[in-house]
Amino acid sequence: MAGAACLAATAGSAGAIINGKDATQPYSFMASIPISAPGQGLEDGVCGAVLIDRQWVATAAHCVDMEVGSIPAGTIRIGSDQRKTGGTVRKIAQAVTHPRYAQDSPSKNDIALVRLDRPVSYQPIPIAERPGRPGTPTRIIGFGITEFNRDPAGWKMSDKLQELDTRRGAVSECGPGFAGSTRLCTISRVPKAMACNGDSGSPQVQRGRGGRWELIGVTSGPGAKSPSCAEGPGLYTNVPAYADWIRTTIRAYS
Repeated sequence: MAGAACLAATAGSAGAIINGKDATQPYSFMASIPISAPGQGLEDGVCGAVLIDRQWVATAAHCVDMEVGSIPAGTIRIGSDQRKTGGTVRKIAQAVTHPRYAQDSPSKNDIALVRLDRPVSYQPIPIAERPGRPGTPTRIIGFGITEFNRDPAGWKMSDKLQELDTRRGAVSECGPGFAGSTRLCTISRVPKAMACNGDSGSPQVQRGRGGRWELIGVTSGPGAKSPSCAEGPGLYTNVPAYADWIRTTIRAYS
């Protein structure tokens, strides 16, 4: 589900949403990080992110890990359903990866926080107390590729925000060793559809009190060894599991 990012990108890595549809409503908490990976031939890549505080977004740690070849452009666009226009653009002031992050298949503790140079006016999305049980309806959104291609030089990111209805999967619905207490197995409710390259760091949301969206995950990668993103399942970092670290980090750097 990596954006420009996961350059250890195998055929199953996810980024943009395959077989999703144009966003049907505003998602003012959605953010995008332009990324390039010159060593892989990728010039116009992207990672997703999600506004959790007026001056902070959460994303996947591998999106800001230059050791895997991801080079953030230094800006973030917040609140737009267009990848290159609209919303509010801020500079990246600081990126803080989880101290126990490790790039692997699957990656461990694949979460990072990015501080914006100035606050934005958009309302941050609340972090859920916990993800719903397996079977709970969820939704994923992102600007990743919409047609699968093994070659990063051929990745074409979506200019329009895409969405896909999904559900929480049981641990057993992902490959052995993929899902667990900090990694959510995610299953598409549409055949042959899932996040793909360019969707890394993008949010997975569920309905909370009053029907409002609340954050449960950020796109991390494939949930099993698979020939393509569309075959699924997807793997999402369990954001509520890191709520204490998120609060501590924001306090320490704000």
